[in-house]
Amino acid sequence: MGHWMKGWTAKVIGVGLLALLMLLPLWKVQSLVEERQGMRQAAIDQIAQGWGGEQVLGGLVLAVPTHEQMAMAGGELRDVADTTLVLPDTVEMSIGMAVDKRRYGIYEAPVFASTVELHGRFAADDVALQRQLDTAAWQGGKAELRLVLGDLRGLQEVTELLVNGKPKRFASSAATFGGTSSTVVVPLDLDALNGQPIEFSAKLHLAGTQSLQLLPLARTTDVTMHAPWPDPSFIGAALPLERTVNAQGFSARWHMLDLNRKFGQSWHASDARIDAAVHDAAFGVALFQPVDVYQRNVRAGKYGLLFITMTFVAFFLFEVLKRLRVHPVQYLLVGAALTSFYVLLLALSEQLGFGLAYSVAAGSVVAIVGGYAMAVLGARRAGLLLGGSLALVYAMLYVVLAAEAYALLIGAIVLVLTVALLMYLTRRIDWYASMPATAGPAIMEQP
Repeated sequence: MGHWMKGWTAKVIGVGLLALLMLLPLWKVQSLVEERQGMRQAAIDQIAQGWGGEQVLGGLVLAVPTHEQMAMAGGELRDVADTTLVLPDTVEMSIGMAVDKRRYGIYEAPVFASTVELHGRFAADDVALQRQLDTAAWQGGKAELRLVLGDLRGLQEVTELLVNGKPKRFASSAATFGGTSSTVVVPLDLDALNGQPIEFSAKLHLAGTQSLQLLPLARTTDVTMHAPWPDPSFIGAALPLERTVNAQGFSARWHMLDLNRKFGQSWHASDARIDAAVHDAAFGVALFQPVDVYQRNVRAGKYGLLFITMTFVAFFLFEVLKRLRVHPVQYLLVGAALTSFYVLLLALSEQLGFGLAYSVAAGSVVAIVGGYAMAVLGARRAGLLLGGSLALVYAMLYVVLAAEAYALLIGAIVLVLTVALLMYLTRRIDWYASMPATAGPAIMEQP
């Protein structure tokens, strides 16, 4: 039993511990990827500072100040001011996006400049009913129409604004909507309308970074959108009813009803419970970048321990099958070469793109490990075989990374086949046999 423990079992345990030790540099590599992701996000934020951030557009909302006296404890009367928000009956939006990329240092982000045509109508019955139900007194002469926008920095120009056929102009406002969105406003004398409906139309140029979302702030919301971006990611509470995506770009159409959301046609601005429901109802498109190098680097790093273990096992098999000796320091050097692949991949992918960077990094590591194996194992054929096997493993990893939807399936199949191959190659080994004696600082081949 003692002789057995001094043999191959001790070496297997030692190699396993060395493989686990490689988790430390792999963990540091993952921390480096996260750091670079943070730097990229900071660069995107800098781009958004001058261009406009992730944009949200909600159309026009009728805001009416209210005033009410409420009895407090002890019989004291207190003036309570609030704002009643009423949504339009119908809203139609037509959005055309021009897409570009802006760089900040080595980082870039997709930006857009969109032309928005907005048409809508407030039903007179909706306004009259809400005024009748509201217990507070309406100050109709101080009403206003609020245009809801996520980032006012992206509002480049308003080329047309009509309310009941009359030209109007937006004014700045400190009022917010939904807790986060900003607004610009159009003053409106609601009392002077004498119960007439409110029809509006606007044309504006809206810029933003990475995504444009819409809020269904009407009983019926119809949105059409098109852009020359071949990789849209439709996000939010609703997918488009119709969409066309090809190499030239995409077009999409949404149709939303008030029944599809969790808030009504009117509420008080002081009711903070509505804010979350409004936020959750947003829908739209994100300008997805399918070659996100950091996401792929993270996914590649998850296979790092498996790669190191498989390479160590290959060296160990040469020890067993060819009656050779490999020193633990040599295992550590091979592990260091394998972990350097991920640092090199990260650095190159920021400059060259992921595909080319992967080829250069993998080729470099295969050459280093293969050449080192020739020297350590004292056999050119063994080094070529190990280098070729490592190249095949890297090729399989790239296939796994490219096949996002089937990555788990392909990875599981490869893992099972690898275990089966190891079992086949070691089926005749006598693991109770002692290890070959050492004949030099590196290797020795038994007669």
